[in-house]
Amino acid sequence: MLSPTLRTTLNIMSTIRTQMNLAAANRLSTVHRHLSTTSQVNKIEKLTVFGAGLMGAGIAQVGAQSGLKVILSDVTDKALENGLNIISKSLSRVAKKKSPDDIEGFTSNILKNIETTTDAAKAVQDSDLVIEAIIESIKVKRDLFGFLDEKAKAECIFASNTSSLSVKEIAESCSNDRQARFAGLHFFNPVPAMKLVEIIKTPQTSTETFEALKEVTLRMNKSPVSCNDTPGFIVNRLLVPYLLEAIRMVERGDATPEDIDTAMELGAGYPMGPFKLLDFVGLDTTSYIAQGWREKAQSGEISKELVEPIGLLDKLVKEGKLGRKSGQGFYEYDNKK
Repeated sequence: MLSPTLRTTLNIMSTIRTQMNLAAANRLSTVHRHLSTTSQVNKIEKLTVFGAGLMGAGIAQVGAQSGLKVILSDVTDKALENGLNIISKSLSRVAKKKSPDDIEGFTSNILKNIETTTDAAKAVQDSDLVIEAIIESIKVKRDLFGFLDEKAKAECIFASNTSSLSVKEIAESCSNDRQARFAGLHFFNPVPAMKLVEIIKTPQTSTETFEALKEVTLRMNKSPVSCNDTPGFIVNRLLVPYLLEAIRMVERGDATPEDIDTAMELGAGYPMGPFKLLDFVGLDTTSYIAQGWREKAQSGEISKELVEPIGLLDKLVKEGKLGRKSGQGFYEYDNKK
């Protein structure tokens, strides 16, 4: 038989254990609620893409393929029709590998995830993520996001697919709260085939926003990398000066485009030499980026020597020799094939 003292001690210990178990259960419940809430906030299910060109159509396609409900928006019905045609042709190529016995069914099922509209306000009213893939003009981008800021729900994330402009400067067209949910999301062309996506963080971009964008790009079967909002981000910051220096080598008479391409393909293992790449990207595009960077060089964000004007590049652009799209750049192309 237990003594009164021992019985009292055991009762006290039992009470303490009960209180500790209740406290632990409460803490666990709080953690579960927090995780559940975070998951709901960060989970992106509805995507809106502005711009139905090659980039916008590609982004809409990979979003739809990953199971997202996508709204593709542009200023005209003709542009949207063109975007859907781009997506349909691309999906047909994918279907030949993934579903060769039912190409039409495969394509149709993906297209069911995509709606189109020319009404910008309607396009974002229920969106979790808005990606802009329109003309590379900071004014046009700022005007679009400034308008959408008042139309989208508060928790919606905004992202720009810009390849050369300051994400921070674009985001400043929005409220302070939205700027925390604003980032760059730079896909590469052609979007369905290229695995890389650069996620660009401004000083205001929240950790939650970055993680949400990382999660959704992984769902799109992409390989995301992170970068601060610096001119050119990662790829173009290294690539553009390399392309410009290759042009300078030809301008100085150091070597021919053919020999430089061969050297970089065989010596450095690059799949495409700088001049083949320049013609593929477009000499006007490269010139435009360099001009924009020269403005950044004035403020010390990038070295002036890297982006000094090149007479040969300017001459080719003025002559309309822009690369593959014009039939001639550093090489000649038969666009009739």
